[in-house]
Amino acid sequence: MCRFLIYRGREVFLSDLLTESDQSLIKQSFKARERAEPLNGDGFGVGWYSHDIDPIPCVFTSTRPAWSNRNLRRLAEKVRSTCVFAHVRAASPDSAVSQANCHPFQYQQFLWMQNGWIPEFKKVRRRLRDRLDDQFYNMIQGTTDTEHAFGLFLHRMKKRLQDYNLETLRATLVKTIRDLSKLHTATESTEPAFFNFAVTDGHNIVASRYVTDTEIDAQSLYIAEGRRFISVDGAYDMTPAEGRVEAAIIASEPLTADREDWKAVPANHIVTVSPELHIDVSPLD
Repeated sequence: MCRFLIYRGREVFLSDLLTESDQSLIKQSFKARERAEPLNGDGFGVGWYSHDIDPIPCVFTSTRPAWSNRNLRRLAEKVRSTCVFAHVRAASPDSAVSQANCHPFQYQQFLWMQNGWIPEFKKVRRRLRDRLDDQFYNMIQGTTDTEHAFGLFLHRMKKRLQDYNLETLRATLVKTIRDLSKLHTATESTEPAFFNFAVTDGHNIVASRYVTDTEIDAQSLYIAEGRRFISVDGAYDMTPAEGRVEAAIIASEPLTADREDWKAVPANHIVTVSPELHIDVSPLD
């Protein structure tokens, strides 16, 4: 499994999230606390938006481990954004370590990433690809179940790609998870599938915490919200909101030592974040 984080709110340096905080994403790449295997060294990716330039996000990926990539550290210290998607990868079985397989995946204004996997994906891939229009079939460059799931999501969004709202994104993600669950069930696999997905257009965010077998715990997912995510006396903290929320983080693991800042997302729930930073957590079904 992998680790990821999402940020929306006041402009921050990428380094605040990726390299400097107490349990930054780089630290999670070699010492994840909520995985039996602490290493996530099969590449990384970070995507961010510069809305003053255009709506298309910039994406930087590499097959090198995040902990040893000097360019990532240099970049993170100089780039600021109001919306960030970042991911460190632990490749699923039979999934190649290649740049084409690094998250987040991008299509037009959208970013997409996952913490999870579909067991026996080889039995699912052909049936999934056969459902896609040529536009999204040809979009897929890698071999991951994640990118194929993104193709399915976009296929379901095809009539609304330029005319949608937060609820459209949420409903489409729910339908995508249901489709994938049916495809997984058809393989008769005895292993559960894990669908912690995240999608954004730079303004709206939808994320899921889902497992197909409710007797098994889903992959971890947390939310922190407040006024600002900053370093105070050398330690990062999400300062309390004074009125409306001005910063939100959704992450596989808390980024700070203060666990009280973080709320666990219940299993089989969907998180939505509106452009105004209204946050909702509700059951997927």
